[in-house]
Amino acid sequence: MELLSRLFDTFLYTIGDVAPILILIVVFQLLVLRQPIPNPKRMAAGFVLVLFGLTFFLVGLELALFPVGKLMAIQLSSPQFVFGTDVAPMNPDWYAYGWVYLFAAMVGFATTLAEPALIAVANKAHEASHGAIHPWGLRIAVAFGVAIGISLGTVRIVTGYPLVNFIVVGYVVVVIQTFFAPKMIIPLAYDSGGVTTSTVTVPLVAALGLGLASTIPGRNPALDGFGLIAFASLFPMITVMGYAQIADWRSKNNKTSIITEEENDEISVAHRHS
Repeated sequence: MELLSRLFDTFLYTIGDVAPILILIVVFQLLVLRQPIPNPKRMAAGFVLVLFGLTFFLVGLELALFPVGKLMAIQLSSPQFVFGTDVAPMNPDWYAYGWVYLFAAMVGFATTLAEPALIAVANKAHEASHGAIHPWGLRIAVAFGVAIGISLGTVRIVTGYPLVNFIVVGYVVVVIQTFFAPKMIIPLAYDSGGVTTSTVTVPLVAALGLGLASTIPGRNPALDGFGLIAFASLFPMITVMGYAQIADWRSKNNKTSIITEEENDEISVAHRHS
């Protein structure tokens, strides 16, 4: 009964969230564009499926992913597991929490690959680029960025370094890369940083940060537990532009090698004729 009650309450909240979108589309279609709604039955069925899908998805996150992420962070960072004692030292060595960093990287990578928003963007990028951008290549590049970002974010929580230092340095790197990366990939790289922090990634990452900050001596969950999402948004921009830069560099090198081979063939032919 408790589960049914939670499903019903979540369904009502979901209706409230989705209704403005439906109203906006209908109003613009009928009053601004003055056009009939195409396939109204199909659209209505789609919105109903969205409502049920979001309801089950959100309840699933609350019941499973969020508690598991927090529990794993607490267990991996507990003094008994890390130091073999009941109380952790006030200034622990940052490398003592290696399992936490590994878990953070794996969680970031796995959740990003499963992120629906990123899958949609990757597929659209593949269509818009006429196949030049491979969906899996983009998703893996973004996933690597999130993995690196979240792992580095957990290092920041353990060490207690100010969040602003990491973010400022990261965006300086992004600005520098923007001048040298292929122009086609820059807008997509910037969008990739936003779409990856969505329904799957955010609950687990937030739970990880809060759970870790609650077990590290001297850390305040409200001040130190948050901020991992900023890392998850920043580093995908770096890795996507870096991926494009490497691909562009390899492509230019391949073209140069092909031209060199053709020139060598021409020289050989000329020598034979002479």
